[in-house]
Amino acid sequence: MDHFFEADQRIDPSKPGVKPWLSGRQARILVAPLDWGLGHAARCIPIIREFLRQNCDVFLCGEGAQEALLKEEFPNLPFLNLEGYRIKYGSSGLHLLGNLFFQAPGILKSIKQENAWLKEMAVRHQLDAVISDNRFGLWHETIPSVFITHQLRIKTKLGKLIGNLVQKRNYHYINKFMECWVPDSENNAGLAGELSHPKKLPGIAVKYTGPFSRFVLHDEPLRKNHLLIILSGPEPQRTILENKIIQELGTYSATATVVRGLPGTKNMIPSGNMIRFYNHLPAEELNREMALAEFVISRTGYSTVMDLVTLKKKSILIPTPGQPEQEYLGKYLDEKKMAVCIEQKAFSLSAALQKARRFIFQFPVEEERHPLTVTIKNFVETVIRR
Repeated sequence: MDHFFEADQRIDPSKPGVKPWLSGRQARILVAPLDWGLGHAARCIPIIREFLRQNCDVFLCGEGAQEALLKEEFPNLPFLNLEGYRIKYGSSGLHLLGNLFFQAPGILKSIKQENAWLKEMAVRHQLDAVISDNRFGLWHETIPSVFITHQLRIKTKLGKLIGNLVQKRNYHYINKFMECWVPDSENNAGLAGELSHPKKLPGIAVKYTGPFSRFVLHDEPLRKNHLLIILSGPEPQRTILENKIIQELGTYSATATVVRGLPGTKNMIPSGNMIRFYNHLPAEELNREMALAEFVISRTGYSTVMDLVTLKKKSILIPTPGQPEQEYLGKYLDEKKMAVCIEQKAFSLSAALQKARRFIFQFPVEEERHPLTVTIKNFVETVIRR
């Protein structure tokens, strides 16, 4: 509750000088990413920046690593505490499916609780709209609410019947929102293939915002053989991959930077002259590290994929075991020549680099007009008119 009281005090109009972000703004927007790794919070960064450019108040919410990341990027924005779904993962794909099954009642409870939380916060902070990145409960009956996802079709590996039932349940929640924003191109199956371009769409307005990234192209020259390794995603899989990567780097003769994906943590792996370790890097520094690297090695998280394509970086992707959407996305991108994809159990650094050096990378042509800017502009105008 401390976060709530702090935010209330900062927006109190009777206290001059405590609300620097409110001056001259038009609409008050809550942005809420899911606590599934850092990808949802990371891809909310360009959305938040665009709302700020369009003169809106922006409130943020979340907890844990997502909170640390967003507060680092936007230290002056008000932040509300909201518990995540806190999904626990297994050490294998089978364990993950079992864990998700047994945690389903808790997830449904969290969805119900976050909806009640939003109703309270909307009144307390006079919110005008909410942007939910994959948080099913953050829809509102009287203020515009948007659901962001690249997974309209959720992969399950349990057959077509189960897949259709999961999609129906997915749309049950999505249809409670006013709009659904899909961070992908509308044409040619985009970056996510069947995930973002299913045969059947939700019943609400679906807007393809185009891929977007918090990063920008740099003129930094590539460092020959330099690697950037970005670790992310749920435990214990993040640590399992980290241990495998560290072992592989023991015989690597060139330089590498390893970003562990642990914002807000103090434990650190000692660095040497050739291999540098960071728990976390702010967006600007990570952007520069990406520009310098000849190859980027990472999970197949969609936010990372959008970053890589934006920067036209050659990459080696390792899907998180037990996450069918990452496994599908890795295979799809490999077939489209946008990235090299290798399973974690078969990963060998030398073999992966050998394949990547022979690979003919092909990146999609950048759209002349960024749909995200237009989508947010139209949304803000709608909010103001209400």
